[in-house]
Formats: sequence, structure tokens, C-alpha cells
Amino acid sequence: MTSSPPFPRVHIATDHAGMELSAHLVTHLAAKGYEVVDHGPKVYDAQDDYPSFCINAALAVVADQQAGIHALGIVLGGSGNGEQIAANKVKGVRAALAWNHSTATLAREHNDANVVAVGGRQHTVEEATELIEAFLAEPFSNDERHVRRIGKIAAYETTGEVIE
Repeated sequence: MTSSPPFPRVHIATDHAGMELSAHLVTHLAAKGYEVVDHGPKVYDAQDDYPSFCINAALAVVADQQAGIHALGIVLGGSGNGEQIAANKVKGVRAALAWNHSTATLAREHNDANVVAVGGRQHTVEEATELIEAFLAEPFSNDERHVRRIGKIAAYETTGEVIE
């Protein structure tokens, strides 16, 4: 008997540099049982503006989580940096750039990151897939110190006050 994935809904967005990887991940993750929602782009355009795609994916992750739906997000680009920055502008998002197995799993385990950013030009499709799978599979530790730290980030996000 196979168990269902811990986060059955995955929101994904990319820029033109990550389209090949995105197409692969949509098919690959759906085959593993994830419900994948593709936020675009739908066609290749070397001049596309990724922020809207990534922000829409991040907004969908937050909306799902607020509705009690288990969801995570994936944003892809050439380096993943700009996509991570765009996703992190959405209130309630903790997007982490993953470049190896450890950064992918620690983003979830320690930071309860709900969006992962990966650079499509930085990894092979196989390497990037492994990073994404590691991120999606890793649970948050719920360790008190991590909960406390995330709470301080959330408080700043809401109030603008830095809590020591």
C-alpha cells in the first residue's frame, strides 16, 4: 500500500529559463500523486516577466494553507534568486533557495519553508528533481526554537516590529 504525499497540492511557476524543468516536474510529481497547479507561463517567451507567475503561485500556497489544504510551492528560474525574492514578497510565504540536498531539507525542517526556489540553469533535471522531492518530503520539525524564530519573522511581517 502506498501512502499519499505529505503535501498533495503543489503550486509551480517559472520563467522562461525553467520551463523545461517545470514541464518535467509537473508530469513527474503528478505521476507520484501530487496535485500540481501550474501558474505559468504557458508558452516560452525569453522576455517574460517571472514575478507575476511566482507571486501567483505563492499567493495560491498561502490561500490553500489558510483554507486548511496542505500545499507547498515551487518557483524556478535560471538561478532561482529572483523567483525566490518575488515569492517572498507574499505575506505568509517563506521561500528558500535550494542548491543541494541539505538546503532543501533544512528549509522545511528548520524554517517550515512553504516555497522552494531552484535554478534550472544550475542543476541537471535529475538533480533539480531530487532537490524538489527532498523539499516536498521533509516535514517541519516543530522544534520549539524553530517555532519561536518563525513566530518572530511572522510578527515582523505583520507588525513591522523586531522582536528580540
